[in-house]
Amino acid sequence: MKKLFFSVLVFLAGYQFTYAQDMPFKVVFDVTSPDTMVHHMVMRWVNGIAESDPEAQVEVVFYAGALDMVLEGKSVVQNAILSLKDNKNVQFNVCEMSLKRLHLDKNQLVQGVNTVPDAIYEIVSRQHDGWGYIKASR
Repeated sequence: MKKLFFSVLVFLAGYQFTYAQDMPFKVVFDVTSPDTMVHHMVMRWVNGIAESDPEAQVEVVFYAGALDMVLEGKSVVQNAILSLKDNKNVQFNVCEMSLKRLHLDKNQLVQGVNTVPDAIYEIVSRQHDGWGYIKASR
């Protein structure tokens, strides 16, 4: 009985380790800060992931006070966003409710930035789908 238990335990541990190695890297960043240091930090993280693992899926979701990060002419990281806009595995999404609340329009966004109906729902949906979660703040 002990041998059987030990064998099953070893099998399950090995299976989980093997399965974990095959799981794709997926992470969603939650950005609400107006702090430009946070904006630079997020872009360093996104670039680092994209360079380290070109197959990694990364999504950055902006809402509340972070909208200057993605507004044409106001963003301190506009060039960094533009450099990643063609990467199919990197997404930049802004909350449509935040745009509406702040009386902003989609055409004011940096090229390559898209919208989602609700930022919180987007983030929770990603977590539900197994994505990692990082709150970007300082």
